Order: sequence, then structure tokens, then C-alpha cells
Amino acid sequence: MDISLVIPLLNEAESLDELNDWIHQVMTDHACSYELIMIDDGSTDGSWDKILELKSRNPAVKGVKFRRNYGKSAALQIGFQMAKGEVVVTMDADLQDNPEEIPEMRRMILEEGYDLVSGWKKKRYDPVLSKNLPSKLFNWAARSLSGIRLHDFNCGLKAYRNAVIKGIEVYGEMHRYIPVLAKSSGFPNIGEKVVQHQERKYGVTKFGMERFINGFLDLLSVSFVTRFAKKPMHLFGMIGTLMFFLGFVALLIIGIQKWYALRHQVHGSLVADNVFFYIALTCMIIGSQLFIGGFLGELVSRSASDRNHYQIEDEC
Repeated sequence: MDISLVIPLLNEAESLDELNDWIHQVMTDHACSYELIMIDDGSTDGSWDKILELKSRNPAVKGVKFRRNYGKSAALQIGFQMAKGEVVVTMDADLQDNPEEIPEMRRMILEEGYDLVSGWKKKRYDPVLSKNLPSKLFNWAARSLSGIRLHDFNCGLKAYRNAVIKGIEVYGEMHRYIPVLAKSSGFPNIGEKVVQHQERKYGVTKFGMERFINGFLDLLSVSFVTRFAKKPMHLFGMIGTLMFFLGFVALLIIGIQKWYALRHQVHGSLVADNVFFYIALTCMIIGSQLFIGGFLGELVSRSASDRNHYQIEDEC
């Protein structure tokens, strides 16, 4: 099979007919075999009935219905498990992603050697203050922390080599950071394509301003997990040792100053009256706690069931 399309949706019944017809037309024009996997993430507007209707008309349609709303990451993970296509494409169901971009993204993967191609909505039809500006700030932070030079991490239109989506696990709200997860799993060839963004035709957006706050917290989480999940001591141990050393040096200096004052009978204040004494002591205590935290994290990591799970590309 050439292409698997994974489409998570929530209350998008109005757009599904047009989306199905548009995708089918594009796939037919480019002679691509495909499957259309729709994940109903707890819709209450009849989206599932519409999926069943589409399946009766289009054998390529496959559907999964969640009992309740689990979130986009859960929907994508289920779709990735089902996907059989050589190239897997994700897109939103609100008609703001253009299916006509798919053939070129597939070509970039098959002919240019990319593992993942992410869409870039360079020209957006979203409110400037509530979406565009926060999105620019969010993407800047994501680029800075991840080292991946993408302009639009949150674009739902992405194409993947099948091995990529089988080699990662998407959970929580990590759908924004699939490129980061892919890179950490050994798929560094990540490309970008400017894609056409369409104005929303039906319904309303399902994401509010809280997604940017949650997104930043998730960015910190995924940065830690991808770098230090198997070696927490490298982070906590390093910071803890540094803080303990700084505190110890500060206490040593304070002790030498007190010894010098006593030796030469110079009047000086009590050590307990020196504010730096308490700062140094606090640094040593926090440093010790961080070091112990890293040690405990290392024990947990080494007892994890996937501690020796590695991505193997080939063998002979």
C-alpha cells in the first residue's frame, strides 16, 4: 500500500464528506493506493455515524471510535498502530489541511530520503493575537530546545516513513513533538514543506490558549525524556554535584575568614550572622538531594523493562 492517512477528529461530522471526496480524488489522480484511518476521539455530533456511512461508500475508509475523549496523541498512536502504508500521512479533519500537498510530501520521503516531512503553514488564516503570535513564540522555544529547525511544529499535516511511526510512542500531549521523538529514535532526516493553509469552513477550533502553556510544559518533558530517560544521573547528578561543590567552597571561604580573624584577634561577626553561610548551606542540601534523586532515578531506569530496547535499522 502506498499511503496510510491517519486522521484524528472530534465533532467534525460536517466536514467528513468533503474531506473523503477530496482525498479520494487526489489519490486517484496520482494513482496511489491508500487507506483512510479515521479516529473518532469521543465525538458527540454524529461523526461516527458519518464514518460508517463513508465506509459503506469507500472501502479504503477504516474507523475507530473512542468511548470518550482521550486527546489527539492517543488517536494518533492508535492510527499509527493500524497504518500499513509505505508512507504515513497525518492531517486534521477540519479541511484546513490541503490533501493536494500529500503526493509531493510522499515524493520527498521516497526520492529525497527524508524520514519525516513536516508541513509549514507559512501563511495562516488564524487570529494574530490568539494564535499566530503565541505559535511563533512556541515554535521558537521548540527549535531552541530540540535543535530541529522546523518553523511549524504544531502543523497537523506531516508525512512519515512507516518505520518512523512504528518506532515511536505518542502519549500525553506529545503529538506536537513527534519530530523530536523521531530524532531521538534514530530518524534524523527531517524535512519541511510549505503547505497551503485553508480557512476553517465548518465548526470551531478544539484548542484554546491553554495549549501553548501545556505545549511548553510538554516541551520540557520531552526534552528531558529524550535526553536523560536512560541516564537521569547525568542531569541530576551533575547539577547536584555542582551545587554541593559551590556551597562547600563558600563554606570553606567563610571558615577560613573566621579562622583568620581568630588567629589575628580581629573582631568579626559570628558565622551564624553571615547570610552567605545559610545560602551555602542551602546549596549543599539541595545539591545532596538532587544527587540522591539522580541516583534513585538511575535505579528505576535500570530496572525498567525497556532498558535494553534499541532501534535496529538493519542486520545481516
